[in-house]
Amino acid sequence: MSTRRSRSRNPTVSRISDDQINDLVSKLQQLLPEIRTRRSDKVSSSKVLQETCNYIRNLHREVDDLSERLSELLENSDSNQASIIRSLLMQELI
Repeated sequence: MSTRRSRSRNPTVSRISDDQINDLVSKLQQLLPEIRTRRSDKVSSSKVLQETCNYIRNLHREVDDLSERLSELLENSDSNQASIIRSLLMQELI
């Protein structure tokens, strides 16, 4: 028996409706700068999901780049400057 069939027969499995999926895709579309700036409001769900994945990958790259730059900055700073930078970062995390 396939997983799909077993899920559909199991009443305890929570199912998400097509309307809920469409609503979530619409919310994602509003968050994506690449799609939000386009003039056409009609974008397929698969395109929105694809762009979401691309956007998240780009954000990960940016975080990695910024982390690397920060590490270099801390390595090249004197101990007082590095201490100040670390304390500022800790304040942002709290």
